[in-house]
Amino acid sequence: MLDAYPRIFFACHTRHVRDPETGRDVSAHQASILDHLDEVDPMSMTDLAGHMGVTIATMSLAIDRLEHEGYVRRERDAKDGRRVLLRVTDAGLRVREAKSVLDPVRVEQVLARFSPAERDHALQGLGLLARASTHHMKASKETGIRGKKRRTSNRRT
Repeated sequence: MLDAYPRIFFACHTRHVRDPETGRDVSAHQASILDHLDEVDPMSMTDLAGHMGVTIATMSLAIDRLEHEGYVRRERDAKDGRRVLLRVTDAGLRVREAKSVLDPVRVEQVLARFSPAERDHALQGLGLLARASTHHMKASKETGIRGKKRRTSNRRT
């Protein structure tokens, strides 16, 4: 699983999101920025840059592009005019809704490499993994387990 999943993800993940209304492409990085913004509660440019691990200047350039396309609204904080606050617009929400982790065309191309029987086996196996993952997440939520690995000692005394 640790070897296979990254290869599957790399082959099939989306590299951009297409705005369903305008047809414009938004990069995966830009779409990730949209994921972090809310339409009601603003986030400061500083907080967003820090959260995403980039400089404020780098984030400002990305926000410039998103604002130019109408996906983000930038405003000054009424309490502190030095702070820039960001909100996602309706157009940004539309792009966020259109986002998918996997590109359906790429997935179809990968699955087309299988014989019908192999494809059925592969999809059954993925279905089993998905079901086990759902059960694991549900059990973790109920018991408060966060998926952290406990350190165990294999040392013999």
